[in-house]
Amino acid sequence: MQNILGIDIGGSHITIAQVQPEKREIIASTYIREHVDSFECREVIFSKWVSAIERGAKGLTKEGLLIGIAMPGPFDYEKGISLIRQGKYIDIYRINIKEELAKRLSISEDQFHFVNDAAAFLKGEVLGGCAKGYKRVFGVTLGTGFGTTFYDGNKATDEALWDFQLKDSICEDYLATRWFINRYTALTGEQISGTKDLLEKPKEIQSRMFDEYADSLAEFVIKYVRFYDPEVLVIGGNIAKTYPYFEEKFNKNLVKNNISMPVKISAIFEDAAILGAASYVLKKMQRINKHI
Repeated sequence: MQNILGIDIGGSHITIAQVQPEKREIIASTYIREHVDSFECREVIFSKWVSAIERGAKGLTKEGLLIGIAMPGPFDYEKGISLIRQGKYIDIYRINIKEELAKRLSISEDQFHFVNDAAAFLKGEVLGGCAKGYKRVFGVTLGTGFGTTFYDGNKATDEALWDFQLKDSICEDYLATRWFINRYTALTGEQISGTKDLLEKPKEIQSRMFDEYADSLAEFVIKYVRFYDPEVLVIGGNIAKTYPYFEEKFNKNLVKNNISMPVKISAIFEDAAILGAASYVLKKMQRINKHI
């Protein structure tokens, strides 16, 4: 049996699991999740990643091991080079991650395969989550960053709409965690770290902010998503866990603009990206083997 490790790297974590290739299922007993501060220096980041990968690969032989990594963009996925210039992981900008990990783990660079985290997430949801059975799916990941992806019945692609125009700025400024942080400070003069903190604040400020967020997300869907003509919209990322707080306002906005597609919240969250990354590796290797 092929040894496959699926990895999801986010703005605040690394999540790893071994994947059963035939069934496209995560082996639950191998699941590892570690906090990683993306604003740390590169040495700290790489040390934590390597430590987590070594533990996640326990029991697997290094020879023939395939590692699929779901990574946020911008990123050179073929070469394994980070192109993130602001916010998270700025200290690994222009660093060849594939080279660094291979050297530290004493394995070949060819064993690493990178895929966009949003595309991996949606592929995972199609394989074993809330999007099973759908042929045209649009997905958004709402978290430290803002990811967009489309599944056309065959593959999931990164649509990279994060820096498209929304209101007076770009989509990510209104739909990622930093909007909650900045907006809360503007309204109260105080600080929060994200939606988790917001849920502990007075109902009045919660309602106001979630209503504003619902308006922005609906505006994005109306402006960009409707033209993909998806059968369903899938929402993932940490902010998706607060969907009940902005669901009603969001859906009212869609109905008002004659958009009636169903909205589904991720069924397996980070597991989706792990599953999608592993699936990407398998598919890629199958294509390569066909031409050998």
